[in-house]
Amino acid sequence: MGYTTADIAELRERTGMGMLDVKKALDEAEGDKSKALELLKARGAQIMAKKADRHAAEGVIETYVHNGRIGVMVEVNCETDFVARSDGFEAFAHDVALQISSMAPETVEELLEQPFIRDAKKTIAEYLAETTATLGERIVITRFVRYVLGEQAGEKPVED
Repeated sequence: MGYTTADIAELRERTGMGMLDVKKALDEAEGDKSKALELLKARGAQIMAKKADRHAAEGVIETYVHNGRIGVMVEVNCETDFVARSDGFEAFAHDVALQISSMAPETVEELLEQPFIRDAKKTIAEYLAETTATLGERIVITRFVRYVLGEQAGEKPVED
């Protein structure tokens, strides 16, 4: 076996994958957690690829205001209203809004490439893949807008 229940729990926490998927990855990796993590990431990518052609028209528009000075509105879509109302989906949408507030990406593509502020070991794209694998539906960050108090549309703040 070469791994413990604590190893399984750790990888489940890091990836959001199910216990059987984690156990299978650890078996294939002969107990090596880093190899199992790579296998799980690949599995998440496969799951996303299978769901890529599905229509994601449900979801939420998540908002976040930081200290009354920065405001974010982001549209995150999924396939069903059932998933849109789930705790995991709502947490993902909120985390994305926090990311946009903190890191100020200009496009969805740029956002996806950024290190996740809650776990710099993964990107937003990897977090998206994990959430897709966990919830079992296609999830799309469709669009967002970020407002900063005192900025006009299209301009950057002047540094003092």
